[in-house]
Amino acid sequence: MSKYKIGNLEAIMLVLIIVVTHTISSLPRQLLISTKSATILNLIYVSIVATLLAFLIFKLFKKFPGQDIIDISYFVGGKVFRDIVGIIFILYFLISSSILLRNFCESLKIIYFPMTNINYIILLFILALCTANRLDFSATLKTNLLILPLVFVSIIFLFFSNMNKFIPQRIFPILGDGIFNTFVLGLGNLSAFSGIVFLYFLPPLLKEPEKFKKIAIISTIATAVYLILCVSTLLFMFSFFLETDEITPLYNATRYIEIGSFFQRLESVFLLFWILAFACYLSIVSKFSMSIFKKITNIDTTTPLIDIFGLLFFSISLIPENYAISDNFETHIYPYLMLSVYIFMGISILIIANLMIRTNRSA
Repeated sequence: MSKYKIGNLEAIMLVLIIVVTHTISSLPRQLLISTKSATILNLIYVSIVATLLAFLIFKLFKKFPGQDIIDISYFVGGKVFRDIVGIIFILYFLISSSILLRNFCESLKIIYFPMTNINYIILLFILALCTANRLDFSATLKTNLLILPLVFVSIIFLFFSNMNKFIPQRIFPILGDGIFNTFVLGLGNLSAFSGIVFLYFLPPLLKEPEKFKKIAIISTIATAVYLILCVSTLLFMFSFFLETDEITPLYNATRYIEIGSFFQRLESVFLLFWILAFACYLSIVSKFSMSIFKKITNIDTTTPLIDIFGLLFFSISLIPENYAISDNFETHIYPYLMLSVYIFMGISILIIANLMIRTNRSA
């Protein structure tokens, strides 16, 4: 990763890009299946918890200015522990984004390219990934800064354009399957805030490190608003999403937009924004993966890794035999993988590091 420092807005968009790409795929359906008619209430509750966790991460980083989670891992357990943590993060980024790529490409194949081999569609994204990674990281961030607002505006437009088709009664029963399912089991929906994992790597990259708290809180709240808009659109429009394995449910909502006789079938515009956002996401995730690899191996440059990581993304995305297997990973395995890395491992390392500093000072 270059020495380019990230501005506040770029950092916020960096955190948001993960949740945006996941909502393009099956995340809204996953949330609706989990908490049904209580999903909006659950997201408000989970958003508060996620904001508190983001604030906790900020507080735990205060004693380690200019360091990321890999540097702090070295402080906690030395080189071996740092390398293990680095490899876990690399595998997390590689596996989750590769399977998500497979799901998205399967959707594109079903919608627009039914006669095209899925390998060719995936390969186009890999070529875009490798091309973007040969540019400076600032180019990817600036592109992301341009594309993400368009995606946000498109989701707001999608919500308000379909309001005349909403059935508000679908929010009842407001507690879904009950209090326990909504507020206890529903905590699993914290996995929807997967972009927060980037907070572990932001401190040394920021132009204004003192704004880290602001970035963490705003990005979490923006994620919550985005998720609530997506889920509300589907919940009020399609009750059948609770029971079916619909591919890219948000895409189906775009097909209902009609604005006069000249503005119909706008789903292609939405899909264009989503494709561009997905390409940015892949480039950002691979940049972070290569940066971690560089840090734990002490190599001089990540340039030789570009094609290697591109090949890894391509190979992992081909492992699932079909869409059902890749969708099962994203729906049932990824949430636990994300929570394990984000909450259990990341926050545990930060807490241990803070306790070590306090112990050393009191000794």
